[in-house]
Amino acid sequence: MFQTLVNAWKVDDIRKRILYTLGMLVIFRLGSHIPVPGVDPKLIAQILGQGQLFGFFDIISGGAFREFTIFAMSIVPYINASIIMQLLTIAIPSLEQMAKEGEEGRKKIAQYTRYLTVVLALIQAIGMTIGLKGAVINPTFFNFTVIVITLTAGTAFLMWLGEKITENGIGNGSSLIIFAGIVSRIPNMIYLTSEYIKAGTANIFGAIAFVVAELIMIVLIILATEGQRRIPVQYAKRVVGRKVYGGQSTHIPIRINMAGVIPIIFALSLLQFPQQLATFFPRSSFYNFVQKWLSTSGLIYNILDILLIIGFTYFYTAVIFNPADVSDNLKKYGGFIPGIRPGKPTTDYLTKVLNRVTFVGALFLAFIATMPVILMNITGLQLYFGGTALLIAVGVALDTMKQIEGHLIMRNYQGFLK
Repeated sequence: MFQTLVNAWKVDDIRKRILYTLGMLVIFRLGSHIPVPGVDPKLIAQILGQGQLFGFFDIISGGAFREFTIFAMSIVPYINASIIMQLLTIAIPSLEQMAKEGEEGRKKIAQYTRYLTVVLALIQAIGMTIGLKGAVINPTFFNFTVIVITLTAGTAFLMWLGEKITENGIGNGSSLIIFAGIVSRIPNMIYLTSEYIKAGTANIFGAIAFVVAELIMIVLIILATEGQRRIPVQYAKRVVGRKVYGGQSTHIPIRINMAGVIPIIFALSLLQFPQQLATFFPRSSFYNFVQKWLSTSGLIYNILDILLIIGFTYFYTAVIFNPADVSDNLKKYGGFIPGIRPGKPTTDYLTKVLNRVTFVGALFLAFIATMPVILMNITGLQLYFGGTALLIAVGVALDTMKQIEGHLIMRNYQGFLK
């Protein structure tokens, strides 16, 4: 692997892409320390302890949310806008036709995604400013406007930064920005762990167990991310004039974790919404109900979390993989699954296999999402750096590694995967 990195560094084009990516990530980290004017970050830090969702935002923003800097919202509105546009592309025929038009159609959809990102960022900035108005030093209309514009502009800049990394660097830009935010919190996590051990709230054996569990989870995430069920496909021979086409064998890969981390984020957002809403009414019966029955460490919360993750996994997998479309494409180009008739029998077979594989992937995601709670209860370490952040980080690292390998293979170098 180290020799592969050396080979990659020797290639002028890859070296420029790596340096460009690192330079852009440095700009992101520098911007994460520029505070939003007119806000007391100490009060923001106190609010962070009231909900797991705010803690999750702080993780993926690399601490920018806790310090309430210009990148406090990170690139989350862009991710949400991309997911929404992906769903609308399937639901709206005109967008679906636009996506099939090739490069020009994808450019139009990307432009719509940018517009939607700004709208979502503006809405989120307004809601965040109103919800955290207690941390505003001088709560005037002008100061509120400045805060909203600053947060929205920060997200728009990160969106541009991510697109530039994707275009001129290595890997997916938006994913690498989230990856950099997650990785940047590791030194702080190590420091907090040492402080917990010194204070007696945790012991060294608990910290070691936590590290071992994290390493095991990394291995499991890699296996689940790369694992797939391959369905064999055979193409019939066709004679066109004097030439014979087809006759080759291939396969349809159905990944175990086809939905990625999106079901966890959907479930987390849905469950944390009542908690964040309750913080605005601290003396109401609704607040007492949420604190009693929807505590993040409670049994009911985690059961609902597991059920929602499983449901969203099936939903999102159905969105991105349509067995009927795959069956029609196979029939159109003379392909068939050995032992399965073309048409509806192929669709039924693909649906059955997809449901079984998705069930395994859903259970895996549920396990990854609930593991942090189990680790915190066992080790006594109150740190939110569990399965969700780990799943994102490992997935981005694997994707970036594959892109570097692709560039190396184009130049006849041996890649990471032998």
